[in-house]
Amino acid sequence: MTQTAADRFPTRHLPAVTVRELPDPPRSPWRIIGPGVVAAGVGLASGEFVLFPYIASQVGLVFLWAAAVGIITQYFLNMEIERYTLATGETALTGFSRFWRHWGLVFAIMVYFANLWPGWSTSSATMVTYIFGGDATWIAVGMLLVIGATLTLAPVVYVALERVEFVKVALVVLFIVVAIGFAISASAWGDLPETVTSPEFPTELGFALMLSALVFAGAGGGQNLCQSNWIRDKRYGMGAYVPRLVSPVTGEEEAAAGGGGYVFEPTDDNLGRWRRWWKLANQEQLATFVLISFVTIVLMSMLSYSTVFGVPGLENGVSFLEVEGEKLKELVGGWFGTLFWVIGALSLFAAALGIVDYTSRLAADVLKTSYLPRASESKLYFGLVWGLVAIGCGILIAGFDQPLPLLVISACVGGLMMFFYSILLLVLNRKVLPSQIRPRAFRVAALVWSMALFGVFSALTVWQQGDKLLDWLR
Repeated sequence: MTQTAADRFPTRHLPAVTVRELPDPPRSPWRIIGPGVVAAGVGLASGEFVLFPYIASQVGLVFLWAAAVGIITQYFLNMEIERYTLATGETALTGFSRFWRHWGLVFAIMVYFANLWPGWSTSSATMVTYIFGGDATWIAVGMLLVIGATLTLAPVVYVALERVEFVKVALVVLFIVVAIGFAISASAWGDLPETVTSPEFPTELGFALMLSALVFAGAGGGQNLCQSNWIRDKRYGMGAYVPRLVSPVTGEEEAAAGGGGYVFEPTDDNLGRWRRWWKLANQEQLATFVLISFVTIVLMSMLSYSTVFGVPGLENGVSFLEVEGEKLKELVGGWFGTLFWVIGALSLFAAALGIVDYTSRLAADVLKTSYLPRASESKLYFGLVWGLVAIGCGILIAGFDQPLPLLVISACVGGLMMFFYSILLLVLNRKVLPSQIRPRAFRVAALVWSMALFGVFSALTVWQQGDKLLDWLR
């Protein structure tokens, strides 16, 4: 009996996949632009506005090489996540769950631990107070409610998210263009080559800080896994056969039916379409996620270097942005410092929106796929959205400072998660996909590098942060 492409997929825990033809890719590459912009927009948060600029304010531009390493590593990770979804219409988490039913739940719990604290909305609200004054706590609560309403009322959630992140990226790019003309100094341009000619790993700022910047440049943690969900809702490849996640209030489609995914037979026609899809998907990630993330980190770091390099007493936190904004007012004018805070507040708010979306989206997909096949994924998603919003509002209203255990867990969980799913992606894509579309040698080498990078990061972070957690428990 001849083996079909579907026969390679484990069916012990999930239904079998269905064989269908791979849909034709669009004629214009512009029609698939979106998931990379969303990834860059959601990831463009404290790392680009605080972490790398803070490092630049302390040691100059000699650590920007780490941004390139981190972003390129994540590019290869994202593409292996996209490979599986392009070929099957299933998310990577669903693929993992074919080997062991609870893999998806493990990752969903890890994502929740990393994102439970409403840090981005709090940071955005704090920047609003720099402009208008007010109570950052209640502003942050209002932002969380707006996020919940936005994700609830959007007829197709991905479309709303994509539009928000497009606007965010456009505003950040506009600000950077203005900054190049008015605020980035000639000395910053002159010293930029030092990141290549004199690279450093400035551990005097703290090893955990350096590793966090290296590993989470661009995105990181659970966000990369959501590339599956975003490209599926954008109708990439076999994802065109899967209904999109919609609002139970205003939407018309029903999200993801309870059966298995899809796979195509490796015929000449399907493989021709696959090569065009794969080329377009790679181009989209390079032209959006990689380019936007790297350019933003470099230019925001140069802005920091031009304004606050050498200023004593700077903190690695949102208060750093207050100092930088005041300095921009002195050097350029009051309007520019205010513009900096406005863009920062909008950027961090859009990041918070994306984080609530992908945290809830991943969990809803896992619950629907492995535990509640008869449930509506849309209703699960919106219950999880409002649950996360309610938890965030409760934490803020209760007046809790960000708890030390959550900080430690967040630092450890992100890298550990990426270490595990680097391994699982390699096994998944090499084991179940047809031989003609499996990752080749250099992509395999990129995943092995990812395992090593995130494995070392996780071990060192646990080693460094373990004492703090033990002290708290005592």
